Amino acid sequence: MAEVVLARVGKVYPDGTRAVGDLNLNIADGEFLVLVGPSGCGKTTALRMVAGLEEISEGKVSVGGRVVNRVPSRDRDVAMVFQSYALYPHLSVRQNIGFGLTLRKLPKAEIRKRVDAAAKTLGLEDYLDRRPRNLSGGQRQRVAMGRAIVREPQAFLMDEPLSNLDAKLRVQMRAEIARIQRDLGVTTIYVTHDQTEAMTLGDRVAVMKKGELQQVAPPQELYDRPANLFVAGFIGSPAMNLLQGELSGTEDDLRLEIAGQELRVGDGVLEQRPALRDYIGRSLVVGIRPEDMEDAELSETTDGNRFTSTAELVEAMGSDVLVHFGVEASTVVTEDTKELARDAGTDVLGTLETPHTTVVARFSPRTRVKVGDTVDVHVDTTRLHFFDLETSQSVWGSASAEEPATDVTDETGDEAGKDDE
Repeated sequence: MAEVVLARVGKVYPDGTRAVGDLNLNIADGEFLVLVGPSGCGKTTALRMVAGLEEISEGKVSVGGRVVNRVPSRDRDVAMVFQSYALYPHLSVRQNIGFGLTLRKLPKAEIRKRVDAAAKTLGLEDYLDRRPRNLSGGQRQRVAMGRAIVREPQAFLMDEPLSNLDAKLRVQMRAEIARIQRDLGVTTIYVTHDQTEAMTLGDRVAVMKKGELQQVAPPQELYDRPANLFVAGFIGSPAMNLLQGELSGTEDDLRLEIAGQELRVGDGVLEQRPALRDYIGRSLVVGIRPEDMEDAELSETTDGNRFTSTAELVEAMGSDVLVHFGVEASTVVTEDTKELARDAGTDVLGTLETPHTTVVARFSPRTRVKVGDTVDVHVDTTRLHFFDLETSQSVWGSASAEEPATDVTDETGDEAGKDDE
């Protein structure tokens, strides 16, 4: 096991394309860190630089205290699990798992011992004599993981290992990977586009956009205290609702107007976000999580904080009901929301003649709301999120809260930005 440090790491391709810029990460010994972000954000490139499969253009990568910029991939003592299983079809499960050890010419007894131990950990003991074609997708992925485990590396590097599995099997394998990593205690860097995977697996999650780190923090902190609009919109399913609003009133009676409907900002919000005082009389972006809204008919709260609209779509999920309704508010258009729209494959940011934004609320399954019904939606205004329209940064009140929580330790000094000589 080992600490992995990326200090001011960058990747620039010969044509001038910058895939990763000034990436600083300190992955602690035994930590499970997840890199997440849209396709093309640089997360896989960053992982491949740690593995030695991509040349490092700038900065330094250290594994176990050793700078590995010039160290060949085979000598870095890391094991990578790819999106494709990359199994040899003519070899048995036992031979596939032990293939790397055979190449290293370890004694047969040691190979058998390690393969048997990995097979027990992965639940593959009954499949060791089978060929890959006789295995399910989940079993093949376990074999690929077994091949990494037997090497007893200092770090595991996983590049979207579950993307080829169906939804039900992905959930099962997520739990398996979490259990295996916890039992082995090996430092792990895991790349995924799926924010649900990121939130359920990682000790910490690093969110990337266009090659740059946006925020790195424990999953719940990312969810509760996103550093900017991009993190807020990317983390969470359904995504956070983003609306343009205007603050008015006084500190003792702070009001928020959205689409002609007025809400009273909850008590304690100004204490948590003192910088909001500077936004009274100004427009800003308001974020509302779907679970922070409920069917007003079922609510015991009588504070009057309600939207009134028409239900456009109702999705019964069993444990809850997702209700989509429109508000007459202009769509929030920033570089962050444009990137989120591109990632989602939508074009919701086009110019609209009539301002209209669709909001999603998570209702109790006891609701009786149907498509076309007038719906009163109660909003928990103590749980609102606020962002600056120009900078897209979250509005808090201190520099430390406004900056992305990168939690970076630079152990390479002033020379970190230079390549290893």
